[in-house]
Amino acid sequence: MPTIHLILRGALAAAIALAATAHGADWPQFGYDATHSGSNTAETTITAANVSQLISLYTNPVVLSATVDSAPVYASGVVTPTGIRDLLFAFGSNNLFDGSSSMGTLFAIDAGTGSVVWSKATVGSSQHASSSPAIDPNRQYVYSFGLDGYVHQYRIGDGVETQTPGPAGWPRAITLKPNAEKVASGLTIAGWNGTNYLEAVTNGYDGDGGDYQGHLVSIDLATGVQHVFNAMCSDVTALLGTGGCAEVGADTTLSGIWGRGGATFDAATGRIYVATGNGQFNANSAGHNWGDSVLALNVDGTGSSNGIPRDSYTPSNYQSLQNSDTDLGSISLAILPVPAASTIQHLGMQVGKDAVLRLINLDNMSGAGAPAHVGGELQLLDVQQGGNGMREQPAVWVNPADGSTWLFIGNFNGISGVRLGLNGSNQPVLSWRWNLSDSSTSPIVANGVLYTAGSCSLGFGSGPCTVVARNPLTGSVLWTSPSLGGVHWQSPILVNGAIYITDNNAQLWRFGLDRIFKDGFDGG
Repeated sequence: MPTIHLILRGALAAAIALAATAHGADWPQFGYDATHSGSNTAETTITAANVSQLISLYTNPVVLSATVDSAPVYASGVVTPTGIRDLLFAFGSNNLFDGSSSMGTLFAIDAGTGSVVWSKATVGSSQHASSSPAIDPNRQYVYSFGLDGYVHQYRIGDGVETQTPGPAGWPRAITLKPNAEKVASGLTIAGWNGTNYLEAVTNGYDGDGGDYQGHLVSIDLATGVQHVFNAMCSDVTALLGTGGCAEVGADTTLSGIWGRGGATFDAATGRIYVATGNGQFNANSAGHNWGDSVLALNVDGTGSSNGIPRDSYTPSNYQSLQNSDTDLGSISLAILPVPAASTIQHLGMQVGKDAVLRLINLDNMSGAGAPAHVGGELQLLDVQQGGNGMREQPAVWVNPADGSTWLFIGNFNGISGVRLGLNGSNQPVLSWRWNLSDSSTSPIVANGVLYTAGSCSLGFGSGPCTVVARNPLTGSVLWTSPSLGGVHWQSPILVNGAIYITDNNAQLWRFGLDRIFKDGFDGG
């Protein structure tokens, strides 16, 4: 018996050592990757053949102390003070009892049990935020926006915050006026030439009230060097304070960067893309205001010179979009892999509140060979189910069976599938393949299955809602979850054989195949 015990003890020690050096897949930022594609190419457990067998893996949904109005992120096999755990990171916010301020909390949650391993709170404005955190590729830190207007750096395993003085230290101010500006989008981490950059974008609060100006802050995570690109008064390369942007004058409805994914990074072009909504556009007349535009920047947040981006796209009807509050930048730019014979090598799609898909040549965004021109899109295509919402990030999926690229567009009115092909001149063109009336927040795809949250009246206080698994080629239903609470901007993630989603009742849900995935054992 003693010999057997020694063998078992040695095997356990070896297993722990292996877990410390090897881990399963991660979901490190909103939409899985820096393009926010929503497509997890590493998933192998849940398939179209077995998805109908999914069950709830928590005995009851986990109730958090704040509402998480966004998507969580995930790191597997994290060394914590209480052992190796798969961790979910989610940012929630709630008003405090006196109504004069809000508390934002970053939760680190044991994915297997739903227990909170650690949490960190920030107190700031009387507002809320729906930002998703991001995990650095080295898996040492998780980054989260706080309601104090800063992005905070926390050690991934125990939540110890980095607090270093100086302009290159942490936490890092992302806005000087958190009562008017927030980070409602996901944080993006973009890797380029061996350097990782944290990209944070800002917008305003509900109702477009107050003195807000959308901007990008890009931080070199190795050196701490920071650059700011302002969508209004772009010749100013610092954070704007109260009073904002003199060039705009009396126009107080200023340009926010609203997309759920935040900044989009395309490694094929080496550029960061931000899409703005609202605000004056006068860049075509030597101004520095970029309302209702898609801007291409260097990954470090700089443009070409004097507040000019590397390239830009602005629709020709920009003024009517501004007049009607029909934001172009209600989502983040989607990057579309092109067919091999395509005459366009780098392709993006932007859709706004007007429910019009716009195909953009990322090598010449306006067709004029330079920024600050208007028009020039390759294709305009109306969203088949109509508008209503159009604030949900589309999912981009490459079908492994034939290499075709698909877009899945969700909003309050429904969910639809769009396929990318080529016309007779080998120019990319989108065509609708299916459309359903089920409402949807931001969809995702994993291992040949499309997942949406919705099938309800979306918005705060509504419900119940469900997670639905679909055939991406037809939209046909493969599985429907038990009823959740209502959802607003919440959307699911799927990683290592389990689906995670939060709802408006501050609940966290987990769905998977069977008991082998329960109780914290995910094979990571």
